[in-house]
Order: sequence, then C-alpha cells, then structure tokens
Amino acid sequence: MKKRDLDKELSRWGWWLKREGGNHEIGTNGEDSEPVPRHREVKENLAKKILQVARNNPPKKK
Repeated sequence: MKKRDLDKELSRWGWWLKREGGNHEIGTNGEDSEPVPRHREVKENLAKKILQVARNNPPKKK
C-alpha cells in the first residue's frame, strides 16, 4: 500500500500525525498512538494491522 493512501485512511478514521521520528511517524487519536513507517510503500500486512488499530480506536468524543 502506498504511504499516502495509508495516511488518507488514517485521517478518515480520525487519526493525525503526532510527531516524526527517524524512520517512523507517530499517528494518534488523542489517547492511543501507533508508529507508521516512513517509506513510499508499506507492506500490505503491516498496513492492515495499522488500519485495524485505527478502526478499533476511534477518537473519543468529549
């Protein structure tokens, strides 16, 4: 999966970029966070795992 497509899906689920590291970016929903590799192509299984975490942890409504 392309990195930009993964980023679009994450933002659709209410996740945003918290910070950038050396090889990864950290995405968050305000409470939970998930490392996202900074490559043009993200392996399909890894992308599915990251999106599964995002779907199961939507942002909390206040």
